[in-house]
Amino acid sequence: MDDIANDISSTIGKRIHAERTVRDWSLAELAERSGVSKAMLSTIERGMTSPTAALLVRIAAAFGMTLSTLIARAELQGGGVLRAADQPVWRDPDTGYVRRHLSPAGEMPLELVKVHLPAGARVSLPAASYTFIKQQIWLISGSLEFTEGDRVHRLEPGDCLALGAPSDCMFHALEPGADYLVALVRG
Repeated sequence: MDDIANDISSTIGKRIHAERTVRDWSLAELAERSGVSKAMLSTIERGMTSPTAALLVRIAAAFGMTLSTLIARAELQGGGVLRAADQPVWRDPDTGYVRRHLSPAGEMPLELVKVHLPAGARVSLPAASYTFIKQQIWLISGSLEFTEGDRVHRLEPGDCLALGAPSDCMFHALEPGADYLVALVRG
């Protein structure tokens, strides 16, 4: 891993450890709640690996939060303005999914996230990752096929999709890839 990836992995690992500690959970308890092995959790907490989006979603859901909230808590230091140069960027090592957290830290229930998904890449997220949020997806450029439960939505630039009740979802970028904005509201 390069230095930036090491720093981000270490920061995320420290946040996961802090979230687990504040709940007084053992590694075994987090493993049981998330479905992620104790060995993998230990490796992530020590910053020794860059976890995939799928793993982080399961860990975040175990804490009762979204992936966005988990990463935001790991990366953001607070303040009313989050400058572009300071916006945390995370890349899924398996899919090439790149996620930029746009929202400043704070108690506002709204989070904005910009995502780039390379052509052909697929990211699946379980219904549990949507339990605590309402979400809309606005396609900026490219072509995105979004599967929500049994429904498939094909989005073109400018299309905006409001998600329904929590269900298993899959993002699939068609040629030439997809850039999209996700607006999440907690609670």
